[in-house]
This record gives sequence, structure tokens and C-alpha cells, in this order.
Amino acid sequence: MEAFDEFGSVALKYLQGYPVALQQQVRQLIADDRLGDYLAQRYPGRHEVQSDKALYGYVMALKQEHLKNAPAIDKVLYDNRLDLTHRALGLHTAISRVQGGKLKAKKEIRVASLFRDAAPAFLQMIVVHELAHLKEAEHNKAFYKLCDHMLPGYAQIEFDLRMYLTWREMTGSA
Repeated sequence: MEAFDEFGSVALKYLQGYPVALQQQVRQLIADDRLGDYLAQRYPGRHEVQSDKALYGYVMALKQEHLKNAPAIDKVLYDNRLDLTHRALGLHTAISRVQGGKLKAKKEIRVASLFRDAAPAFLQMIVVHELAHLKEAEHNKAFYKLCDHMLPGYAQIEFDLRMYLTWREMTGSA
């Protein structure tokens, strides 16, 4: 299942934007067959947010805690059509419709179904990321500052999530 880059090393497509030194550390974990153990030790257990209704409640609680003045969210659900081939782990959309001569925008957050079985921190990271888009459309400094405000240590969790996706792909869980 492993793909290799042009140098014969394990290709780390989810970690391409990170420094080579970090990628080498991940490659070493893979070579030592310790990546799964590292992730299991660091992120034990799975969350209990299994239904769309529970996910909606989870998202709304985080929104209420951190983004009280952000636009309302009309729909939240797990989406089995979001997949890693499109690099979509979560999605926020605003669907505009004309109702009675007025333009109404319905905001939705969709979370890839693979996160039903993920560690609590990974689900929280995806939800925080999508909620941050309610305030900041672009992945800029302000966006990541807001993510870190809502989830301290956001950058490390995002990196570990990318390692988790690599591990899933290597083990055929993807």
C-alpha cells in the first residue's frame, strides 16, 4: 500500500508542506513500525459523537463557547462523500437561495465520515477548523490564530492528524 517518492522514501502526501526534518522523523517512525503505536499512545480512545444530531450539538457547543457572534449554522452532518482523494476532511458551505424576494444563505458544516472513529482531539480539530472559516475565509495568519485560540495546540494536533491519515493509508484503513 505504501507509495514512494522519487528518492525511494515513503511518500508523505499529507505532510508535504512540513519541513524535511519533520518528515524524516515520521519516516523513521514508519521504518521502525512505531507510527501506529505513537498515535495510539498519544490519542487513545475514540469519541462518542456518532450521529449527525450529536455532531450538530457538539459543533454548536463549540460555536457558542468561542464564536457567539458568528453566523448561525443551519446544518451539520457526517458526509461519506468527503474523502481524502479530494483532500476534504471537513467542508463549510453557504448555500444561497431566494426566498420571498430576499437572498438567504444557509451555512452548513460537513465532516468526513472517517472521523466517526477518530480520537476526540482529531474530531475537535476538524470542527474548530470549519468553525474558524465562519470568521476567516482564507487559511491565513488570523485563521490559524483563531484555530489556536479555540483549540490550544491546534498546529500539533493538525500535524498528528496528518500522521494519522498517513498511517490509515499505509494500513489499508483509508
